[in-house]
Amino acid sequence: MAMIKLKVLNARGETLAVSPAGSQVSLVHTAPYQAGDWIALECGASGMYCVIQLEDSMPPALVYIKGSAMDFPIPPADNRVNYSPKSFTGSSHLIRARTATVDEITACRNLALNPYDCHGEHGFFPHATANVETRGEAVFAARNAIDGIYENSAHGAWPYQSWGINRDPRARFRLDFGRPVEVRQLSLTLRADFPHDSWWTRAAVVFSDESRETLTLSQTAEPQRFSVSPRTVEWLELCDLEKADDPSPFPALTQLEVWGTEAPDGHA
Repeated sequence: MAMIKLKVLNARGETLAVSPAGSQVSLVHTAPYQAGDWIALECGASGMYCVIQLEDSMPPALVYIKGSAMDFPIPPADNRVNYSPKSFTGSSHLIRARTATVDEITACRNLALNPYDCHGEHGFFPHATANVETRGEAVFAARNAIDGIYENSAHGAWPYQSWGINRDPRARFRLDFGRPVEVRQLSLTLRADFPHDSWWTRAAVVFSDESRETLTLSQTAEPQRFSVSPRTVEWLELCDLEKADDPSPFPALTQLEVWGTEAPDGHA
């Protein structure tokens, strides 16, 4: 079985703490995080599925590591309003990772969920990006829509982070899986800070296999679920967002769920 190892490194790439190698590892870093610190997970093979918990105030998550390592930059203290005020603070940090079980990997699950997603390419998936994020602020970043937090009755700070489109009708949200997966159901939870917020009445989802779905949406705080014909894809895009005819210019997305399984044949 391939082994994994956790490290905490500083901005110069110097190792501050390291775990032993194993299939289930943990690391206690006993110092406050400094600007530029980051966490690395080294893997003994490429294409591994691991359950990671990189911050003890956040839940574990099953992620796919495409190469032989992933990294996670510690969010800067002056720009992490989209995380709990308890996260990444203090002088004792418990970090955990383990290889995922076969049952976890093969289960039908929300393939979009990744509370540790962040800007840039860091070697692990799912990963969200967008062509616009309101004012470039962390609280409106694309990664907020796959962090597993559904609170949507307000906006502007945790736990009410969302993907904000800066009033741009050409806004596009992309979700990369890093490998082929079979998609069966979509769910959108819109931000619902009414009357501050507007909402979308229609949206399109374009898949990497060139297929397309059109979703009809309502003004509701509840998740809106859509069954789709099973298809094997490596990414999808949410686009062609049609805003409701109401005074507010601020529609936003709180959560996107993509329910399905690993691709049965292993290729798209």
